[in-house]
Amino acid sequence: MTVRSLLVPEGLDGERVDSALSRALGLSRSKAAEIAQAGGVAMDGSVVGKSDRVTSGSRLDVEMPEPEKPLEIVAEPVPGMRILFEDEAIIVVDKPVGVAAHSAAGWHGPTVIGGLAAAGHRIATSGAAERQGIVHRLDVGTSGVMVVAKGEHAYSVLKRAFKQRTVSKTYHALVQGLPDPVVGTIEAPIGRNPRRDGLYAVRSDGKHAVTHYEVLEAHRSASLVEVNLETGRTHQIRVHMSATKHPCCGDLPYGADPVLAGRLGLERQWLHAVHLAFTHPETGEWVEFSSDYPADLAHALETLRSAQG
Repeated sequence: MTVRSLLVPEGLDGERVDSALSRALGLSRSKAAEIAQAGGVAMDGSVVGKSDRVTSGSRLDVEMPEPEKPLEIVAEPVPGMRILFEDEAIIVVDKPVGVAAHSAAGWHGPTVIGGLAAAGHRIATSGAAERQGIVHRLDVGTSGVMVVAKGEHAYSVLKRAFKQRTVSKTYHALVQGLPDPVVGTIEAPIGRNPRRDGLYAVRSDGKHAVTHYEVLEAHRSASLVEVNLETGRTHQIRVHMSATKHPCCGDLPYGADPVLAGRLGLERQWLHAVHLAFTHPETGEWVEFSSDYPADLAHALETLRSAQG
């Protein structure tokens, strides 16, 4: 832990401790408050709280946090991850459930990037160190097809294509009940859930999000729907279906029925990226890739069909 000392300038006289530290040291207001709450700020030798006021000319001693180490790619084989296509520009993979696209704070499990590295694949070096080559992501609990850029040019072109929404992304989801209408569009902004860390919700101050869906099969307790995303917000399908009272089967964090999930043998949301199509970043050709349902989702759907849902 490094201690940083400074004299309070006249311009900060009377400011709250957290505000003064934020302005003087370039810390975020929340980080400054966190340091003060932990007893890491002293004024003229006496510990002060985040809401105490500073006095010009006083000396502040601040225990500065150690800088976080950058995340790195950990080369680790990923059982069950298949390569659907590979050339000099891109790798298209069939991602299994339980695998993240790349490393992230709080995630210590396998990653697509780590799996590719372990298998000796070269990927683009653009982007943050831990997510090189990643141009789009699938949730840890969502399986299916995704593309990774191998070259720098491919990375730039694909990032632009996803941003400009020229990529076709098709998912299949098993949702509770029967959506009405059976063909429709859900347009509702999405932002972080203020009450539950790691989850998202429809919020008036969220980011624009549009989901198109069509019911493929209707059963008594659930329906198989095809979903095409116009935007690509985090947890978009899960949030939108939950908001319309038709959460993905097995998606307990978003309100799915645990009894139905148990009956179908689901331990995660029934959501699969079945199809991905885009203009190849080097050849300019329109390319398409598909992924079959993995065993757990196929079993759940067959159980529903056999029971006449």
